[in-house]
Amino acid sequence: MRRKIFAAAAVLWMIVIFSFSAKVSEDSEEMSRSVGMLIGKAVIKEYKEWPGKRQAAFAAKIDYPVRKAAHASEYAILGILLTGAILDIRKPWKRQLPACFLIGAVYAASDEFHQLFVPGRSGQIRDVMIDSAGVAAGIILACLAIKAFQCRKPRKIEGNCQETT
Repeated sequence: MRRKIFAAAAVLWMIVIFSFSAKVSEDSEEMSRSVGMLIGKAVIKEYKEWPGKRQAAFAAKIDYPVRKAAHASEYAILGILLTGAILDIRKPWKRQLPACFLIGAVYAASDEFHQLFVPGRSGQIRDVMIDSAGVAAGIILACLAIKAFQCRKPRKIEGNCQETT
């Protein structure tokens, strides 16, 4: 049941990613600018007192890293969800985790291809690599969380945790 819930959540998250990618460039840029302004308000004390032009310049300056961090974050979430959907902790992980990564990376490539048909957008191999790195990070985070959870639970499966002395 858990895996079905994660699979449904992964599909829903893919739809969310698709909807972000379907936004025309003006809408996407406006969203990034808004995030840049929020970051400015959060990290710079006197940001609110700055003139509007200076605020906009700051938001524009951090636009690229904001966009790339958003790409990686979207796909890290997808990596976590795919891991929850695919991973059977009773079986060897080394055969399952590549499937999680492959699905996420192929989806990233298809999403960049999709952007070729959106006005003002482009598909970039660099973004596929960033997205795939996000998937890998999400898979790693999910595995670390699973291992930490297994080590806290009473042992039902032998070999869950390594005892160190």
